[in-house]
Amino acid sequence: MARAPGKYALAAAILAAISSTSYAFAPSQCSSRTTMPSPTQTLLTMNYLQKEMSATSSSSNEAKDLGPSPVVVSKEAEALSHSKTTMKLTPSFDLFQMLPEDEGGHVPHIVAGNELRDGDVLKVGVPDTLWDMTLSDYKGLGGEKKIETLPDPFKMVEKELQPFSDSIKELVSTDQPVLSMAAKHFFEKRHGKRFRPVIVSLMSKAVAACGPESLEGEGRWEHSGASTIDMEGGVVTTKNHQGSEVWRKQGQLGQIVEMIHVASLIHDDVLDEADTRRGGEAVHKLYSNKVAVLAGDYLLARASVLLARLENTAVVQIMATALESLVAGEIMQLKSAPEELLRMESYLRKSYYKTASLICYACRSTALLGGHAYGSTVATACEEFGFHMGLAFQIQDDILDFTAAADILGKPALADMSLGLSTAPILYAAQEFPHLQPLVKRRFKEKGDKQTALEALYKSDTAMDKAKRLAEYHAQKAVEALLRLPQSEARDALVRLTYVVITRKK
Repeated sequence: MARAPGKYALAAAILAAISSTSYAFAPSQCSSRTTMPSPTQTLLTMNYLQKEMSATSSSSNEAKDLGPSPVVVSKEAEALSHSKTTMKLTPSFDLFQMLPEDEGGHVPHIVAGNELRDGDVLKVGVPDTLWDMTLSDYKGLGGEKKIETLPDPFKMVEKELQPFSDSIKELVSTDQPVLSMAAKHFFEKRHGKRFRPVIVSLMSKAVAACGPESLEGEGRWEHSGASTIDMEGGVVTTKNHQGSEVWRKQGQLGQIVEMIHVASLIHDDVLDEADTRRGGEAVHKLYSNKVAVLAGDYLLARASVLLARLENTAVVQIMATALESLVAGEIMQLKSAPEELLRMESYLRKSYYKTASLICYACRSTALLGGHAYGSTVATACEEFGFHMGLAFQIQDDILDFTAAADILGKPALADMSLGLSTAPILYAAQEFPHLQPLVKRRFKEKGDKQTALEALYKSDTAMDKAKRLAEYHAQKAVEALLRLPQSEARDALVRLTYVVITRKK
């Protein structure tokens, strides 16, 4: 257990090497609409250290103190990794709202990354039949409308993802039979719904419907990062997108995201000593801990190489930051102070690091590969959607941990409590029943702690409902971000996917 923070060390080292060399083999496609300067140091950044956010963290009137940040690199090392030309990314939880106002949430300060959030600029003269929709309009969430009136997200990309398993198996093949079998395990027999590749594929179609923006201000790094579009007119459209080089690279990004996700599952199962995953045996149970760790490392290494081949260093930095966030989430989960374990903000930050970061950074990267600058309205809407979608997904997962049987979940029920973790339902119960707070702070280590917490949760009239409302809050925020994009079948399919996320039973 003590070695957990090092589990992504191999991939982190590879990504650091990639980011310092990628310009050498990609001189043209890496350039952006506004010339993007070459980063000179490692781009693996813990972005909450940057100066722009100091005002946010120090403003006690507008934002609660979330406690010490999980440290992956020292401040000194972080300072050395930046130059005047590197992208100064801000973590999504400092860009977008984490909690509703009635629970102490606040609207973050405007900084690079959330500056352009106008709901009309991309849709002038373009009709939108969903412009004022809310998820509560639909059956299952309080309304009468049928969600089936919107395009089915899985059917829309079904043909594109049919060869996904075969393609990704080829990408991770190795001459070592045992390692190869372990690495391919989740892509052959236990591949799930491929939720993340579906999002990337749909998002690539949605951003193709958005024309490039003219951004004001010379030399601002947030106006860089867009891939050069090597096709007639230099612009991606819904007509020329399918089958293009841009489409291919966005599809490869979906594969990369799934590799990173699967690697994190394999590693997490080793750390948590889990027996099952996706309804079958965990990789380390099929082989061994050593093989599982190596398989996860190998997937991350392959993902890193493929990421470099997208030939966009801004995307490399963004996705490298997603990888770093996974490490931060593990450290936060292992090392949070007792008082932090009671805070809903800390729970949501951990959920961002472990789940939402990969989704939201993949969404913004999809926009960059489609020719949109980092700070554009399009790219900002994409990341904001991914941030809220990822949190809604995780909160719903945590609700199902208490309400669904293990054979439906595909993993042990009450797994989080067994690991000493408190999620939204228990945290709300602890607000209602203060006698639970010491149990949460000691991670349910004493005999009878888990039973006491469960009894209080099931006795509560509000805890589970509050958790569901929090998931619905983030799902609605995700939809509102999507509605800033012009209407298209892909965008509307993402709206339906958001509905599916918070109404699913497994």
